[in-house]
Amino acid sequence: MTGLKITAAQMVAAAKSRITEISAADAVSLKDVTFVDLRDVRERQRKGFIPGSFHCPRGMAEFWVDPDSPYFKDIFGEDRTFVFYCASGWRSALTVDTLREMGFDAAHISEGFNGWKRAGGPVEMLTP
Repeated sequence: MTGLKITAAQMVAAAKSRITEISAADAVSLKDVTFVDLRDVRERQRKGFIPGSFHCPRGMAEFWVDPDSPYFKDIFGEDRTFVFYCASGWRSALTVDTLREMGFDAAHISEGFNGWKRAGGPVEMLTP
C-alpha cells in the first residue's frame, strides 16, 4: 500500500478548526439541546448513552439531515440546537464538519462520550 495523502488524525484536526466544539464539562451543564449519538448501536449497548439523546448511526448522518433525501428524519428539520458525539470526538468532528459544508448548523462534544463520563455526566443504559 502506498502512503496516504492525509491521515485520519490530520482530517480530524482540520475539521476541528472549522467547527464548534463544546468541552465535555460544559456539555454536561447544557439545557435545551438535542444530543445526537453517532456511535454504533453495540457501543450504546455496552457503554450507555446520554439520557434523551437521539441515535443516528455515523453512516446515515448526511442522509438523515437532508430534507431531499429519502432517508430524512423529521427531528433534523426541527428548530433545535444539535450537539453530536461519538466515543472520543473524532467521528463527531468529521460528521459535524461535513454537515457544516451541507449548511446544517451543529456542534460536537470535543472529548466525546468518554469525556462526558469523566466529567460526571449522567449515563443511561439500554434495558435488555
